[in-house]
Amino acid sequence: MPLKTHPPEEPSLNLTPMIDIVLLLVIFFMVGTQFTNAERQYEIDLPSVSVAQPLTALPDEIVVNVSREGSLFLQDETVTLDRLQELLQEARERYADQAVVVRGDGAVNYQRIMDVLSTCQQVQITNVQLANQIAEEGG
Repeated sequence: MPLKTHPPEEPSLNLTPMIDIVLLLVIFFMVGTQFTNAERQYEIDLPSVSVAQPLTALPDEIVVNVSREGSLFLQDETVTLDRLQELLQEARERYADQAVVVRGDGAVNYQRIMDVLSTCQQVQITNVQLANQIAEEGG
């Protein structure tokens, strides 16, 4: 059996990856300090508030109810198709992505629902939903 005549190798530590990471961190912090200098260009004492909310909230969806007789209701007010078009146009001018929900009675003439959908399309409201309810099982 031959005996080993070579001395054992001493373990070594490769420092190259550690130096790379340290240099990247130094560069990152140097660039980060440049961004904070731009914020400190002017001495401004910002006001503080206890509760902060957005200045404007998203508008609620407009609900158009179509009765069994074909009458149109908007916020408990009977409206005609022309008046509905005016109101929807005003709402769209205030908020471009205005939502409209059409709630039609199950026995109403389908043409009346299509008239409301056509009015929404004329004023370029694309966020339109048709309200429904889930039928109960067994009838």
